[in-house]
Amino acid sequence: MHTLDHDHSSQPTPLKLVLAGGCGGIGRAIALQAQRQGMRVAIADLPASIERHRVAGLPHFELDAKNPDSVAKAMALAAEELGGLDACVNLVGFMTAPQTLASMSVDTWQDVIHGNLDAAFYISRAVLPYLQQSERASLVHIASGLGAWARPNFGAYGPAKAGIILLTRQLALENAPVVRVNAVAPGAVDTAFLRGGTGRSDEQAAPTLNPDSYGQVVPLGRIAAPKDVVGPVMFLLSDAAAYMTGQTLHVNGGTYMP
Repeated sequence: MHTLDHDHSSQPTPLKLVLAGGCGGIGRAIALQAQRQGMRVAIADLPASIERHRVAGLPHFELDAKNPDSVAKAMALAAEELGGLDACVNLVGFMTAPQTLASMSVDTWQDVIHGNLDAAFYISRAVLPYLQQSERASLVHIASGLGAWARPNFGAYGPAKAGIILLTRQLALENAPVVRVNAVAPGAVDTAFLRGGTGRSDEQAAPTLNPDSYGQVVPLGRIAAPKDVVGPVMFLLSDAAAYMTGQTLHVNGGTYMP
């Protein structure tokens, strides 16, 4: 007679994930999918975003991504709540109304760079000490196709996201082999981001582009929904991407093919 020896101790513990800027449309979709997959999830975001879009059943921590002290505190609280961190997804970012670089004020330039590229640096720096203690550490930055494919009138946003793509590569080299660092670069996604940003606007304003007309020029025939970005992010967090670091996955329905 043969017996099966099931070693339950070998079962992996749930992945401990923090979502920076996780109250936005993409962040909430990732949080729900991560919960379905058994992960332990914490969200860090602006107080206004948490008030409007709290994800039921999850711990939330206030985060001002432009303030390195606030970022460090939020990551420490998330790590304490979850008992460490295995993964982080940085969804922080915003863009201004369409304008040329030549017409952009210095204050606006600095605000966009600060709220995108600087924030990505602050989040990376704050979370890496926790990830370095994990055996399956992964950091994913949400970049943008505009960081690789220049389009007019996006001001400082494209340069900021280009910086995040290179930041991802440099972090990947500096933290290998312990922490994998990758990016996802979506095209336009139909969320509050197109209307000024979660927690930064009333979210009811006219979008910066028309989702229907935009969809007509996308090879796959439509604008992206948050769920379209979830799969690539979850893939990069998973063991299926264990041999990937320093990469940027472009999710744009075929509008940009690097």
